Amino acid sequence: MQQKKGNLIILSGPSGAGKGTICSELLRQMPDLIISRSITTRAPRPNEQKNRSYFFVSTDEFLDMVRNNELLEYDQHFENYYGTPKKFVLDMLKFGKDVILEIDVKGALQVKQNFPESILFFIEAPNEQALYERLVKRGTETEDKIQIRMARSKLELAQKHKYDYCIMNDDLDRAVKEIIGIINDIKKRREQ
Repeated sequence: MQQKKGNLIILSGPSGAGKGTICSELLRQMPDLIISRSITTRAPRPNEQKNRSYFFVSTDEFLDMVRNNELLEYDQHFENYYGTPKKFVLDMLKFGKDVILEIDVKGALQVKQNFPESILFFIEAPNEQALYERLVKRGTETEDKIQIRMARSKLELAQKHKYDYCIMNDDLDRAVKEIIGIINDIKKRREQ
C-alpha cells in the first residue's frame, strides 16, 4: 500500500496583506498542518525569536545553500536573501504531512513551477490604504521602506491571476474559514 503524499500549501501576497496572521490562525485551527520556516539574512525584528520566526543566517551561509541546491525557492529583496529549506519540506510531504509556506510572490511562483500540485493562495488587503495602514501599524520600518513595499505590492498584485485562489483579507475569520474549506475540499478530492 502506497503512503499518501502530503499537500504543499502556499500563502503569499504583498507585505501587510495579513499572511502571517492568517498562517497563525490556520496552524491553530488545523493542528496537522506543518509550517516550513524560511531562512533569511536579515536581522531579527524585535518581536522575532531566532529559529522560530525565521532561521537567521549570514549571507555566506545562504549563498552556500544556494550553491548546494538546498533551497526550494529563494529571492533577494530589500538587501536581504530569503529562501525555503528544501529537505524539510520534501521529507514532510513524503511522510504524508501537509506543509504550509508563507513566502513572497516570486518564490510562490518558483515553487508552483517545480511542484504543480502545490496549492497557491494569494492574500490580498481590501485596498491600498488598508495595506499602508497595516505596514505603519507594525512599527518595524521607516517610511522609505514602507514606500518601497507599497511599490512592490503593485507588482505582486499584477501576478495574482497566476494563483489557484485569491483570498480577500478584509475579515480574518471569514478569510481563514474560506482557506480551510478549500484545503479540505482539495484533500477530499485527492484522496478519492
